[in-house]
Amino acid sequence: MVIRVAAAFLVLALGMPAYAADQVEKAPPAGAYKKVSELVKLPDFLPGLGQLYVDPKTLPAGPFLAYDREGRLVSTVYMLPVDDLTNKDKRFEDLAAPGGKVDHVDVYFNAGHPGVEKPHAHVVLWHVSKADETRVAAK
Repeated sequence: MVIRVAAAFLVLALGMPAYAADQVEKAPPAGAYKKVSELVKLPDFLPGLGQLYVDPKTLPAGPFLAYDREGRLVSTVYMLPVDDLTNKDKRFEDLAAPGGKVDHVDVYFNAGHPGVEKPHAHVVLWHVSKADETRVAAK
């Protein structure tokens, strides 16, 4: 009996990381994530980024989870205020990528938009190849 319980526990323990990752692989993600378009006045799908979800407690930086039109995770996005980036005492350590493996990273300036009004940098951690970025292109 003890061996069966231990074996069941081991199977569950080894499966938990995969289960946790699956909770963000498809939209809507599990947990406290909310659709950004329901929190602020933004379109449901943003060309170049996709459909965004965020835990409101992590604003303004994120992470924002970005999905393609089929609800598949394509990237994790951080929106880092320029004021914070130019502050020598401010650090951004351990920026998590809830979607797992990062294929490549893009960083670009944004002057501000609803939800993150101040100038900021978008740091996009792509979970898909450069060629697959078209999954969130304008249609």
